[in-house]
This record gives sequence, structure tokens and C-alpha cells, in this order.
Amino acid sequence: MRFLQRGVELKPEVPYVKMTIRMVVALLLAASSYGQSEQVQLRQRAEGGDADAQTTLGLMYATGKGMSPDYAEAARWLRKAADQGHRSAQYNLAIMYDNGDGVSQDYAEAAKWLRKAADQGHSSAQSNLGVVYAKGKGVPRDYPEAAEWFRKAAVQGDATAQTNLGVMYGTGQGVPQDYGEAQRWFRKAADQGDDSAQTKLGLMYEDGKGVPKDLSEAVRWYRLAAEQGRAQAQYLLGYSYANGQGVPQDFLLAHKWYNLAASRATGDDQKSFAESRDGIAAKMTPPQIAEAQRLAREWKPKTGSQK
Repeated sequence: MRFLQRGVELKPEVPYVKMTIRMVVALLLAASSYGQSEQVQLRQRAEGGDADAQTTLGLMYATGKGMSPDYAEAARWLRKAADQGHRSAQYNLAIMYDNGDGVSQDYAEAAKWLRKAADQGHSSAQSNLGVVYAKGKGVPRDYPEAAEWFRKAAVQGDATAQTNLGVMYGTGQGVPQDYGEAQRWFRKAADQGDDSAQTKLGLMYEDGKGVPKDLSEAVRWYRLAAEQGRAQAQYLLGYSYANGQGVPQDFLLAHKWYNLAASRATGDDQKSFAESRDGIAAKMTPPQIAEAQRLAREWKPKTGSQK
């Protein structure tokens, strides 16, 4: 399976705000509109040892919401809350160590704080800790341990963890290879709009692994991911149109999707996708190429919720 065989896909998490617990997100959103007096009160609570206030203040410094960004101050306040056991502060402090924001980059320290938050059930920390063990980043590489942390986050509904657990079942890393389990976890993430999982589920339908072979269903999942801007899915959708695989053959649409894929990819993928686009262009008339280019220019990505 073309992309499934690349191994564990370690999708980057959005740092600081998106992955914090709901209560802190609400506090941070409110803090973004704080006036001077509210900020003074927040700082007073933080200085008095209130872990929620310390976390909110740290996130405000990290994101620049309500004040000028200052990563060093962000790390200082997050550490105060993290030392009190605040799991969201622990998670975000780990992200700062991983990125080297406001602190010296230290993968071992990042893994330590991820573990503390993960042990308290923080799903994004669990998902990222799985990444850490799969990559051997700050800890010895350990695929079974990675799979366990992915599983803990996956059962909480974390789409990234569900995707990565599906990859591990597909490749047999850390768990026995099981295409049925792979597609089950991909489907859970795909149903949440995860474009990586949608692409991989499409590949499983194309190859008939874990599911009956169904090229039309493969195209359906490729399209959902392609419409979100995933270059691999755009290429696969273009390939389907170029070859009449699951859809009627249409060189114009093949060119459009190959072109979009090439514009969003990097490295060897970009070169390969561009070659596919140029190859299909050789079978088209100049007006057809111009129309395909127009469609590509006017295309806008959709979110996972805009299915």
C-alpha cells in the first residue's frame, strides 16, 4: 500500500491552545479580551499560586493573546502550574521543550512532562507520547509502548492517535499486523474528518486490505481528503481520473488534481506529482490544459466538517 507502508505518521500537534483542556481554552479565550484591570487580577491570582491562572497567563504569553508574546515568560508560568500537577500546563511545557520555545530544546525533558500529563489522562499528551516512543525522541524507541499510548488516546477519540494506531496495525509495528484493526481505527479518525486517515482508508479500499476491494469507495475517501488539501490524496484522486479507476476517465480533472498535489507537496513527492501532471498534459489539448489550470487556481480547501 503506497502511503500506508511509510510507517507511523507522526502528525504535528497544534501547540499551546488547541490541545489544552476545555476549561483552560475557555479561560484563554476570555483572557484575550481582558482589560488592564482583569490582567492585573489574573497575574495576582497566578502569583498567589492559582494553577489555572498560571496556565492561562503562560498560554497568553505563548500565543500573544492579550499581551506581547514572550516564550520565556510563558515557560516560567507554565512550569509553576506544571509543578503543581496541572496536566494542561505539563502538556504545553512539554511542547515548549520539544520546540525549544523559551527554553533550551530538550527532548528528554519534553518526554518527561508529556508522561506526567499522559498519566493524568490528557489525550493529546498520550498521543504525543506515542509519537515520542515511535520516533525514539528523548526516550529509547519502543513500538509496543508507542502503540499503548496511541491506544489510550485513541479510545478517548483523539483522531491523530487513531490514525497512528491504524498505521501500526497496518505495518505490524508494536502490535500484530491486522488490516481489519487498521481500517477500523482509520475509519474512526476519517469519520472525524482526519485527512490522513481518509487517505489511508481509501488506500485500503483500493488494495482490498481489511475491507472488500472497492475502487469507488476508495475514490470517495480520496476526494474527502483531497478537498481538505492533502497532497497525497490529491495525487491519488488525479491518478483515479487519469486511469478511469473508480470514476470515469477524465484527463482534465486528472490534471487539476495532479497540479494541486504538485503545488502542495515537497521533495520527491513534488517532483513525482509534477511529472504525472506533465504526462497527462501531453494527452490534452491547449484549451483543456487551460481549463484544468483555471479549475486548480479557483479551488479552495474545505474543512473536515464540510463533507
